[in-house]
Amino acid sequence: MSAIRTKLHHQLQTVTARIPVLNSTAATRGGVQPWNSRLRELANKSLFSEALSVYLQMLRSGASPNAFTFPFALKSSAVLSLPITGEQLHCQAIRTGCLLEPFVQTSLISMYCKCNFVDVARQVFDENPLSRKLTVCYNALIAGYALNLRTKDTVSLFCEMREFGVEINGVTLLGLVPVCGVAGNFGLGMCVHGCCLKFGLNLDFSVGNSLLSMYLRCGEIKTARKLFDELPGKGLITWNAMINGHAQNGLANDVLELYREMEASGIQPDPVTLVGVLSSCANLGAQEVGKEVERRIHACGFLANPFLNNALINMYSRCGNLVKSRQIFDRMPVKTVVSWTAIIGGYGMHGQGEVAVDLFDDMIRAGTIPDRAAFVSVLSACSHAGLTDKGLHYLDTMEQKFHLSPGAEHYSCVVDLLGRAGRLDEAHGLIRTMKAKPDGAVWGALLGACKIHRNVELAELAFERVVELEPTNIGYYVLLSNIYTDAGDSEGILRIRVMMRERKLKKDPGCSYVEFKGRVHLFVSGDRSHPQSKQIYEFLDELECKLKELDQNGMGVHSEKLAVAFGLLNTKEGAEIVVMKNLRICGDCHLFMKLVSKILPRREFIVRDPTRFHHFRNGVCSCKDYW
Repeated sequence: MSAIRTKLHHQLQTVTARIPVLNSTAATRGGVQPWNSRLRELANKSLFSEALSVYLQMLRSGASPNAFTFPFALKSSAVLSLPITGEQLHCQAIRTGCLLEPFVQTSLISMYCKCNFVDVARQVFDENPLSRKLTVCYNALIAGYALNLRTKDTVSLFCEMREFGVEINGVTLLGLVPVCGVAGNFGLGMCVHGCCLKFGLNLDFSVGNSLLSMYLRCGEIKTARKLFDELPGKGLITWNAMINGHAQNGLANDVLELYREMEASGIQPDPVTLVGVLSSCANLGAQEVGKEVERRIHACGFLANPFLNNALINMYSRCGNLVKSRQIFDRMPVKTVVSWTAIIGGYGMHGQGEVAVDLFDDMIRAGTIPDRAAFVSVLSACSHAGLTDKGLHYLDTMEQKFHLSPGAEHYSCVVDLLGRAGRLDEAHGLIRTMKAKPDGAVWGALLGACKIHRNVELAELAFERVVELEPTNIGYYVLLSNIYTDAGDSEGILRIRVMMRERKLKKDPGCSYVEFKGRVHLFVSGDRSHPQSKQIYEFLDELECKLKELDQNGMGVHSEKLAVAFGLLNTKEGAEIVVMKNLRICGDCHLFMKLVSKILPRREFIVRDPTRFHHFRNGVCSCKDYW
């Protein structure tokens, strides 16, 4: 607490020195009103430190605060998380006789809740006999309980409010919504929606948008869509809730469709809209749509928005256009840690670990402090590029220099790093001694390393651990089955198949897609539904015949082969072909791509699987067969 007081004192001294002092004589002669006007102006502009400084000036001038003064000062204390300042304001409200004023009461409750002093907020509520008669007091405490995820207290207070016959309004129900979006509370959300219908508040703009966001957070997409369709006069906030909610649920195709619907309805997007759309373009590899969004960003004057620039860096990186991604990064006048993390992650995904490492070091030299996400990016880059010693150095640096405790996501990168380098015993030892609890990704990284180095015994141990944590993740079963296949262990393969059958698990079908002229063309293994199927298969047969001369025999018509054949048929010589794949590229297809790039030296083939990019040119892959 003393640290907070010192911080406030220093902060207010600094701010006071640069704020023009109001004419104290005029302020005293005019009473407290000029000060209240100035406080309101600063608070509405989110200049909260300056607002507190003006409050101190007011006290020094001899003006006495009233019921219209405290709400702005208390709001400023809440936003700045300064509970001691809030307590001092509480005492002054008591001395001036303003404590029982409803606006002061609700501001105190909100301030204590936002500073995590929820029980003190309840005490303020209980000590005022008028609280149980006023909707605004109930609303403030309900919102405070919900903010601190005190679900039982939130519901109990709402029930008490109804029992005492206190009027319920839209603000009341808005306060309940945050706890409804928490895992396991969907039933509560349905009840709140029912209350909205009962009280005739279901069509209230703010309530409708909050319910929409709640359903999307709970993954109830169909219910959200039904509510969305029923809402009258959908504005920008409503569309943003739908677009970003679908993006967060991984429904990238739906996001792009919603974006088209929004444009057709005449609603102009804002940066929040475009960030959600760019995120989905990145997931789909829909670079042409992403380029359209970038043109919209220029047209709307959003070019300086750092969130949009970061989203563009990520989108172009994940669409295979690292050159464009770097151009956007280089032109940014101010680069945040998010910007650095995005470009570092981009180079890491494309197998350019050395560049990623140099950028990470440049970031530190530029004075930007790396966070946990930045370390995940650089450790992952080291893993993809086989920079073992560098990755281990960064893990040590993370703790010793930057005092950040590595999480499971960091350890999984380092386990992968050691495992790919063949240092399986060290990787296993790291898991046993790591400070964070190993999750499925950590043990999965060890299992993947065992596949590379054909260590069946350690693979079985890693598999036993990983299926305890993620029993329905089909990828781990397939991985161990492949390890048994490489070892010629037919009994092991049979055991995995039986286990999968007993647990009713089925392997996800592999699919690949190529974007061509703004449209995504999807292919699955053996698929013949595409309008150009006849030409694609004929062309693929020609390629296979040429590859036989190089002693390569295909193992089937996998989806990425179909996608590449389609790309070759529909693009000019010299154009690169970018293929997005939902599963890890198999060894047969990896070799196929290398050989095709060898017999077609003027072509570059880029394949993105769930973890990285493979750039194939002149018979060589950027991963150096290290994937």
